[in-house]
Amino acid sequence: MPVVAPVRILRGWVDPLVVLILSALLLGLLLPARGTAADVLDVLRTAAIVLLFFLYGARMSTEEIRAGLRNWRLQGSMLAATYVAFPVFGLLVQLLPDTLVAPEVKTGLLYLSLLPSTVQASIVFTSVARGNVAGAITGATLSNLVGIVLTPLLVGLLLARTGGVGNPAGILLQLLLPFVVGRLLHRRIGPWVRAHARLTRVADRGSIVLIAYASVSAATVSGAWAHVTWVAVVVLVLVCAAMLASMLLLTWTGGGRLGLDRGDRIALLMCGSKKSLATGLPMAAVLFSPTLAASVALPVIVFHQLQLATCAVLARRLSSQVE
Repeated sequence: MPVVAPVRILRGWVDPLVVLILSALLLGLLLPARGTAADVLDVLRTAAIVLLFFLYGARMSTEEIRAGLRNWRLQGSMLAATYVAFPVFGLLVQLLPDTLVAPEVKTGLLYLSLLPSTVQASIVFTSVARGNVAGAITGATLSNLVGIVLTPLLVGLLLARTGGVGNPAGILLQLLLPFVVGRLLHRRIGPWVRAHARLTRVADRGSIVLIAYASVSAATVSGAWAHVTWVAVVVLVLVCAAMLASMLLLTWTGGGRLGLDRGDRIALLMCGSKKSLATGLPMAAVLFSPTLAASVALPVIVFHQLQLATCAVLARRLSSQVE
């Protein structure tokens, strides 16, 4: 699995993907697509989402998943952290007054809590911290595999009240169907896809940046950003930091209570506390109306950068303790 890009992230603490997304956000604010251009952009966004989830299905290694499932305590605790504990914190945020956190931002924070774990960063941080890399690979991969189905179901269950959740047909055609087709073609094209990691990385990042621009552009045209202030952004950063700190503490102490060894505790810490930007933005474009999708995406972007910076420090410290 390629680790060059995440290692560079560790050195700089800034994810190049986040820089590209923020650039797309700025472009969407200043030069939103209108009229025919907006219609063409919507078609391109749909195509990008289909391609992204097709590639997810095509490159997942079945052998890695089967091998890692033998460590059921580690994999079970990762899934519980991602899809049980994290959503609890997302629901607790909903109790905050609307005067402190805007309803759209609270929706985004709850959506964030329902996402699968990130893959590449979790694996690399586990490796740097001298943890169980094989367990992290399986856990992060399994988290995303489960999330293809579970995240849309949880969004429909917990966020239907927002009125902006997409229809089931769109979820099926744009998320699940391309993923299933990719899995069916895995034996034929999977080795080629994994062998051309740079090409698929460009396709991934290009699709995500396009989706980010399309979402922000639609929100700008509709006037959805009128309520966003600098104070709201500061509050959002603080709430994301509190959620991250809570999950880091829970996964580390919980791993100790479960009797996991140090390597497995590190894997649980790094995988169980993460949320995937690469999955979150495309799903938001399908699951929510264009106006709400941009507001929902903002907490995902903020949390992603916070988790990279924080876990870079943690990974180095855990590694130095072993040395």
